[in-house]
Amino acid sequence: MAVLEKEFVKFMGQFDACPFEIITGEKSHFIGKGEPKFSVTVHKLPGMKSLLKSTSIALGEAYMDGDIEIHGDLYETLNLFLGQIDKFYTDRWKLRKLMFTSGDKNNQKREVSSHYDIGNDFYRLWLDETLSYSCGYFKENDTTLYEAQCCKVERILEKLNLKEGMTLCDIGCGWGFLLMEAAKKYKVYGMGITLSQEQQKKCKERIKEEGLEEYVHVKLLDYRDLPELHIKFDRVVSVGMLEHVGRNNYLEFMSCVKRMLKPGGLFLLHYISALKEYPGDAWVKKYIFPGGVVPSLREIINIAGDLRFYTLDVEDLRRHYNKTLLCWNENFQRHRSEVAEMFDERFTRMWEMYLCACAAAFMNGVVDLHQILFSNDVNNEIPMTRWY
Repeated sequence: MAVLEKEFVKFMGQFDACPFEIITGEKSHFIGKGEPKFSVTVHKLPGMKSLLKSTSIALGEAYMDGDIEIHGDLYETLNLFLGQIDKFYTDRWKLRKLMFTSGDKNNQKREVSSHYDIGNDFYRLWLDETLSYSCGYFKENDTTLYEAQCCKVERILEKLNLKEGMTLCDIGCGWGFLLMEAAKKYKVYGMGITLSQEQQKKCKERIKEEGLEEYVHVKLLDYRDLPELHIKFDRVVSVGMLEHVGRNNYLEFMSCVKRMLKPGGLFLLHYISALKEYPGDAWVKKYIFPGGVVPSLREIINIAGDLRFYTLDVEDLRRHYNKTLLCWNENFQRHRSEVAEMFDERFTRMWEMYLCACAAAFMNGVVDLHQILFSNDVNNEIPMTRWY
């Protein structure tokens, strides 16, 4: 035990950019210089092999299992700590089956379902009334989560320059709020696709409740099957779906959009991005988003150019996603006991770790959020100003 404790403290000593305290039994160990910004009690030490194989999995599982107790606000602690995530170990060879999963249709459907089919009742507890599970847009400091999600959708629809009678396809439509708003405000005809049966079920219920059956319908469909429908759309939108496509499939994804979009049509792509290309975080892949990969901005722009997608507008929403996640976590904490009753304590700790770690990752620039507007070849018909 003493040897393992010594090894663990030495290992954690490399994360010394922000001073903190590690408490093991009756002992206190101080990392970094200065007054500790946070403290952690370790009830059971993670093994060195697991820390070197994947630091994020080892520490994440220790928190999930209650082996590590963080004193104070979880987000604030992770926000101070995750600025050093580049020091984490990830053995990509040993974790290759986790880090590099198959991009075929059946496997991706299983991966998507494992996250989004947890249950509509679960997501309803901590999302806002729109059931939007993507970055909001906070116009003011006191903007509520609901207002931010409505603003995000309004902003997207404005960028798409919609006109009555147009057709719109939403790839990865979630619970359908964007499509329904487009139909109500612009009288456009929308089709959404998702791989989640729970989302499709709820979409159909909401569409019927709003009396929008004439304008909106949702299919359980893989994006690769869209061209087989032989439908050409005026506009295409995809919000928070590209992260599930996989690096080897970006070209195929963009090509599918190209084939189903009319010449001069507009395509808005909203996705979590990164400065560079990397396979992702092992803990997130194991427990939250199997197969998830965060694209870099440059690789998507490069593919777009090869396909003659003209880049009309790029907007960064990184800090908006940080605030969105903090709002979700606030809601989650209000319903924490209900989540624990639905599932168990380990699941609950896993999700609060996910929400807080993601918020910290956005604040530290580990990940980013970009919203890009493309035109399919040249479009000289839309207004020349950025804010039309």
